[in-house]
Amino acid sequence: MPMVIAETKSPASQTLSRGIRILEILADARGPLTIDELSRRLDVHRSIAYRLLRTLEDHGLVVRDGNGRVALGSRMAALAAGVAHDLQAEALPELTAAANELGMTCFLSILDRDECITLASVEPRHGVASVAQRPGTRHPVTVGAPGKAILSMLPEGRWPAGLDDAHRADVAAARERGWATSHDEVIAGLRSIAVPLLLPKGELAAIAVVYLSDPHPDAEIAGRLTRVAAAITAAIGG
Repeated sequence: MPMVIAETKSPASQTLSRGIRILEILADARGPLTIDELSRRLDVHRSIAYRLLRTLEDHGLVVRDGNGRVALGSRMAALAAGVAHDLQAEALPELTAAANELGMTCFLSILDRDECITLASVEPRHGVASVAQRPGTRHPVTVGAPGKAILSMLPEGRWPAGLDDAHRADVAAARERGWATSHDEVIAGLRSIAVPLLLPKGELAAIAVVYLSDPHPDAEIAGRLTRVAAAITAAIGG
């Protein structure tokens, strides 16, 4: 009889986890951070944060400016380019056309566990006061129009337990009309409209705009985003 070896689950690497968390913190930041700021957000001693940064810096994943502040490095862009390459290639022309037509930043957001992550984003060519939405930006699926649009594709039993009654009503409304809205939820003062996008392999995503003022009726914006979602779905074989 062959010997059966019980499979044991290896413990997660704390060092690797912390390094990845640094990259996530920098991706979410609006600008470079000091080592002290990073160590506080990571909840580790400054010396530990410094050692982690040195390793990431050696691989070109982070860079430091003349004042010692840390930002994501150019190597991150090369790695990101390989993520969902076909999806990004098909989405960018559609996002660009919608952004320039609406005069708003248009982006593709995808669900990753319990967060929405911006995969691709385009600012309008002639936008007077457009809002930057950098690829890699993330926020909880429980806030913002993209999150509501994504949750509208799920049965209520799979909605996050922490979703309050107001957001549950918003998600239900988004499911009924086919698009979601938000105001002051992710960043104060900003509005967003999003439509759901179901990708061929079952991934849940959304096409959204983010803006300061509202030059178009919400339904008109949603209709344009719905056409973007349909074009992307057709292009990638959904």
